[in-house]
Amino acid sequence: MLGLNPLGHDHPLAEGGPPVWASTWGQGIHGVFADFELAGREYRMRWVPGGSFIMGSPADEPGRYEDESQHEVSLDGFWLGELPCSQALWEAVMDDNPSRFRSPDRPVEQVSWLDCERMMKRLAARVPGLEPRFPTEAEWEYACRAGRAEATYAGAIEIRGMNDAPVLDAIAWYGGNSGVGFELDDGADSSRWLGRQFDHDVTGTRSVGLKRPNDWGLYDMLGNVWEWCADWFGPYSALPVINPGGPSSAVVRAYRGGSWSSDARDVRAACRAHGRPGLTWYYLGFRLALGRGSKP
Repeated sequence: MLGLNPLGHDHPLAEGGPPVWASTWGQGIHGVFADFELAGREYRMRWVPGGSFIMGSPADEPGRYEDESQHEVSLDGFWLGELPCSQALWEAVMDDNPSRFRSPDRPVEQVSWLDCERMMKRLAARVPGLEPRFPTEAEWEYACRAGRAEATYAGAIEIRGMNDAPVLDAIAWYGGNSGVGFELDDGADSSRWLGRQFDHDVTGTRSVGLKRPNDWGLYDMLGNVWEWCADWFGPYSALPVINPGGPSSAVVRAYRGGSWSSDARDVRAACRAHGRPGLTWYYLGFRLALGRGSKP
């Protein structure tokens, strides 16, 4: 169960006005939003209200992995990107584009955790007061769920085949649908992928924001690209925790959400993955967070 305090002390409306970095801000059906401007384009951040939730998955969830043990987590409110970091934003900051699947509105990929950290430092210097950071693993899952306890923010998951979970088609690009209508010339060969929801032969990332958002107005939280998190990767605490930031040290960093090439079981809110901070691959990107956050 999720507990929210949407107009509590950490709500941006309680702080007397828009954040200093905001070029536009307001409130709509998905809550409070604010945009920052860079190189003539605006990029939207969504306010995620503080609250408590059960992180992880129940023992009977289809596709569950053993490292998804359930535990109670409480979090302060924070800002999170409405979309994964796009290639347009990355290029505006870094003057390069490492992505395999090139187009401005696709998510940036082939970026390591270290690359993303450097990008955010440069972005902070360009937009005074922005202070971008990675979301923690707990923040990421809380935001992905948007108040839902099921495997996805569209409901429970039924896995009919390796790449076939019907609930995912409306909300996520994954191994079952990512090649449908794929338009680039340099796509990956998907003709031999097993158990696909729809037939496709060539695939890759897709433009951000084409699928249905969750109830907090966040797009592509599942599928398209995996998203780096702040945390070193390690086992969960069995006890209730407040603003957890993961282990103090480890070998690998967490990433979440599944991607265009993921099996259906990996495109669930509770699914966890990890890699060394220098890892780059064409299924791996990130999403900006802002706010106090936890220090991993």
